[in-house]
Amino acid sequence: MKTLELITECDTLLQTFNQVTHNQIMTETTIPAPLPWRANRAKTDIFSAIIRASKQFGGKTVAIVDGDGTEVDYKTVLRGSFALGSALGKKFQKNETVGIMLPTGAGAVIAFCAVLASGRLPAMLNFTAGSANIKSAMKAAKITKIVTAHKFVELGGLEPLIAELEDAAEFIYLEDVREGLGLMDKVAGGLGPMLPGLFHRKQSYKKPGVVLFTSGTEGEPKGVVLSHHNIVANVEQVRSHIGLDPKSDSVFNPLPTFHCFGLTVGAILPLMAGVRAVFHPSPLQPREIAGRIESTGSTILLATDTFIGQYARVAKDGALDSVRLAVCGAERVRDETRAFVRKKFNIEILEGYGATEASPVVAANQMEFNKPGTVGRLMADMEFELVPVEGIEEGGKLRIRGPNIMMGYMRSSAPGVIEPPQDGWHDTGDICVVDDDDCIRIMGRVKRFAKIGGEMVSLAVVENCASAIWPDDMHAAAAIPDPRKGEQVVLLTTAKDADRSALLAWCQSHGVSELSVPRKVFHVDEVPVLGTGKTDYGAVSKKVLELTEPA
Repeated sequence: MKTLELITECDTLLQTFNQVTHNQIMTETTIPAPLPWRANRAKTDIFSAIIRASKQFGGKTVAIVDGDGTEVDYKTVLRGSFALGSALGKKFQKNETVGIMLPTGAGAVIAFCAVLASGRLPAMLNFTAGSANIKSAMKAAKITKIVTAHKFVELGGLEPLIAELEDAAEFIYLEDVREGLGLMDKVAGGLGPMLPGLFHRKQSYKKPGVVLFTSGTEGEPKGVVLSHHNIVANVEQVRSHIGLDPKSDSVFNPLPTFHCFGLTVGAILPLMAGVRAVFHPSPLQPREIAGRIESTGSTILLATDTFIGQYARVAKDGALDSVRLAVCGAERVRDETRAFVRKKFNIEILEGYGATEASPVVAANQMEFNKPGTVGRLMADMEFELVPVEGIEEGGKLRIRGPNIMMGYMRSSAPGVIEPPQDGWHDTGDICVVDDDDCIRIMGRVKRFAKIGGEMVSLAVVENCASAIWPDDMHAAAAIPDPRKGEQVVLLTTAKDADRSALLAWCQSHGVSELSVPRKVFHVDEVPVLGTGKTDYGAVSKKVLELTEPA
């Protein structure tokens, strides 16, 4: 059996059941219609698009429900953005890139908009990445000032991190800025929402709108520079792909705003689409999140496979009944997760695929056409090509181009310099197959294939096999050098009873090549996870090397 067919074997175990059940749900559900793709609406800067939405949906319309339950309307978002933008502008150099280090919430959104209103470029910093990676990110984007909040630092216990960064950056605390607002700042806050043209000079939609950073698991973090057009175009692409109803929908977003999914889909999209955004400061609080989804009546949940599985397991019966769909990205949605969530709460999971370099949404399933095992179809106005990879017989490496593809990378080796993608094409590094329905199936990253005895083995297949046997646990595979066969696969798992013999028996009974059975299996208390919800494969590889080192 071909190597890549093994993934299909694992992915389709429950697919027939999934599709039949999905069709039944669709006959019982009224689905909001997606908007037509509107390319011209994307030709504006981010803050102007939010101002446009405020006029369209009304200044007194609740835009945000914060983590403490506070409701914030559009007018308050704009007033805060104009006032803080006026005050912050006095602290920044012209065209300066400004770091933002805040949890998901109204404060992060207003700080982001305030930096835009001041005419500067916001850069969202990952406060979970450690001081070395943060300093590398700051160097790449030439960041010398960081906006944060005393309360966040105190509640998050971030004093040691701040102390390590203070030699590289000046910290600006929102509480101090608010206390020091001058008369003209207050005038800007009061009149800005009514006369935005007087206090906000529209930016060219072609200019940089935000800088985000890669995780740094494959080397130093890279700055990903997204233009205003990239972000607004991706918002419009999603709106033309998935139907949203401003009158009844609300998006529950516990994902960090330093992650592009959490920023674009979880914060900017709701603001531009008139859909209430319910924020939660951390995705790592499943019981609190389940309770807040119930109390706020949220209808759309943003999550990853890891997180939604946790939420569904701890939520009491009925707690998630308001959720009509969950949009999951960042990692593959397992069949076991999909079936469990549907059985317990009748929630439809729409799996999508994205990359920070694509602002981030590349493809997604739809309520009208949800094909489990795939990440759905490309966003509007995008094109792709599959580049053959030696040793991979089916599919190829996915390259993409479109209005949402980044301006380019910034690297610490050339601070502040934007390195554009060649001819607008971004190499995702993912091996994919595109089926007859134009749906994309992700087979794994090029770097997540092991070469064993001359054959390519997907580490994703190894993990899928383990998930089929122990669906309630987490699993991560890594490859290490082998003097005889080139490489060998090692599996880390939280399943206490996991062993190689069980995996071997499962593979033999399901026609999966024995090459996909790991050489060694180690039980761990937890599999390393990034703040974004993805498995931290850099940490997994280090752990595997530690466990396999000769005594």
